[in-house]
Amino acid sequence: MNALAATSRNFRQAARILGLDSKLEKSLLIPFREIKVECTIPKDDGTLASYVGFRVQHDNARGPMKGGIRYHHEVDPDEVNALAQLMTWKTAVADIPYGGAKGGIGCSPSELSKSELERLTRVFTQKIHDLIGIHTDVPAPDMGTNAQTMAWILDEYSKFHGHSPAIVTGKPIDLGGSLGREAATGRGVIYATKSLLAEHGKSISGSTFVIQGFGNVGSWAARILHEEGGKVTAIGDITGAIKNPNGIDIPALIKHRSEGGAVKDFKGADPLDKDELLVHECDVLIPSALGGVLNRDNAANVKAKYIVEAANHPTDPEADEIFAKKGIPVLPDIYANAGGVTVSYFEWVQNIQGFMWDEDKVNMELHKYMRSAFNNIKAMCKTHDCNLRMGAFTLGVNRVARATLLRGWEA
Repeated sequence: MNALAATSRNFRQAARILGLDSKLEKSLLIPFREIKVECTIPKDDGTLASYVGFRVQHDNARGPMKGGIRYHHEVDPDEVNALAQLMTWKTAVADIPYGGAKGGIGCSPSELSKSELERLTRVFTQKIHDLIGIHTDVPAPDMGTNAQTMAWILDEYSKFHGHSPAIVTGKPIDLGGSLGREAATGRGVIYATKSLLAEHGKSISGSTFVIQGFGNVGSWAARILHEEGGKVTAIGDITGAIKNPNGIDIPALIKHRSEGGAVKDFKGADPLDKDELLVHECDVLIPSALGGVLNRDNAANVKAKYIVEAANHPTDPEADEIFAKKGIPVLPDIYANAGGVTVSYFEWVQNIQGFMWDEDKVNMELHKYMRSAFNNIKAMCKTHDCNLRMGAFTLGVNRVARATLLRGWEA
């Protein structure tokens, strides 16, 4: 089941639980605006190349729209649509004053030079500059884009609108980026995990963890778990997987990685079959790479006691049903990985105020938001007698629906 179908299915289920009016339900699903632009640039060799850029702005009932821009050869309008919708519910769950958006350009960033990427980013910004804005739509990095991409968007946008650091988040620190932003998603995952374990009388120290994915989110989550006395017994990424029942030395693994080594070649652990990783014995499983990795083929063999979704949509609905039968709580992605967008919000706030925070304040505020969202989700679970995923969806959808009704959507 693809991301769009799964998101829409979860939304409809939440709408049914909440008893939403069918007209309102339909209105909440339809995006506010979909933008498609042609971006033609001169390549380094003098030839011209054309790319298609997208931006889906899903909902602005609770505030400006927010979401990443991805550069990927398969930027599929359907997927962008699903991810924009997901951002609407995610920002509402975290209780930050945003709606959802998502965008991208269909290109292969690895095949473009830095100057070609810069030209492409600037042309894309020129085409959409009057449709985004500090109080309209605030982009951020995503797959295939980074802080440098945001710097180019900021510069190009500022040529039209004057210096506007708040137009994008995930910027370099030197241009108004926030401290703590890089680690934010991984740190948020850990705050979420803490809340879940505390609910069951457990803590990070003394628990064992398996992490799939060792990119930004996975590596920060592993690093913070290690610092707090958690034992990461297995880790895997695209190269392969490793295990060590006594706990992998995370700082050493990160050093090995930064020196160009692959995760699977790390000396302080034994190799593990990549397919074994997700069904490896542990207390908490943290998928933080791709979507759809937990499905009907492997769900029955998962031995973890808890699952925390650091990736977007790692659990298929069929797997969800199997976990429910097995009594494995799944902390859903729209809550568990909301640390990134929450600290993006802090960055935007700092830019608007023209006053920057220190890193301790950023982490403290993030902790507050993640803990509060967890308590609100639990309250929804209790009210509607549902699992954590539906608790999060009903919380998010209800907030957006209430804002929409208060603003007078039928007028």
